[in-house]
Amino acid sequence: MKLTRFGQSCILIESKEKRILIDPGDKLWEESLLTDHWINIDVLLVTHKHHDHCEVKSIQEITKQGKTKFYTTQEVATTYPELTPKIVKQGDVLKEDEITINVVKAVHGYVPLFKGGKGVDENVGYIIDDGDKKVYITSDTICFENDYKCDVIVLPVSDHGVTMGPWEAALYAKESGAQLVIPVHYDNPDKHPANFKEVRKEFGKQGLNYKFLELKGSIEV
Repeated sequence: MKLTRFGQSCILIESKEKRILIDPGDKLWEESLLTDHWINIDVLLVTHKHHDHCEVKSIQEITKQGKTKFYTTQEVATTYPELTPKIVKQGDVLKEDEITINVVKAVHGYVPLFKGGKGVDENVGYIIDDGDKKVYITSDTICFENDYKCDVIVLPVSDHGVTMGPWEAALYAKESGAQLVIPVHYDNPDKHPANFKEVRKEFGKQGLNYKFLELKGSIEV
């Protein structure tokens, strides 16, 4: 299984001859993504409606390719009626040949700046299981009690009341049993700067194996 990171929280998973793209957003977006990277996508997953996870024009271009199966929440579909996804909710299970995708809970944090409809009422994560490895994409979430287990966890570390910060992210990752942690959601430094020193300190305290992926950087797991 190969994971490649793009802006903010976008991850491309390649496994068992399938290409699964999660949360293509507008942070660090460039035209070449649509011609060089976000191509031949078998499954497109979006966790929630915020534009740093859901760049509408890119999704329209990706789904024009014909074979892409696009899944997201009803709230995303309602917010962007120009999109035509298949609707998923917490508890759903998707099958793509040898790959199983479990749709799981996520709890987006709220701040007063989200007044006026900007808050997220419906948010999901995804656990992608190819039979050899399980990758848990948490989405933008704060901590909540669960029994989700995985080999790799991809989780936010930027805090600001919207997502987990370094301390709780480290605890959450350890609880998942992940052998590798990939931090994300730090490509909006003006509004949500991440404290990388604290991330390294707290992840180190918990004895976590973690990797900051460069933009367009990949790792085999």
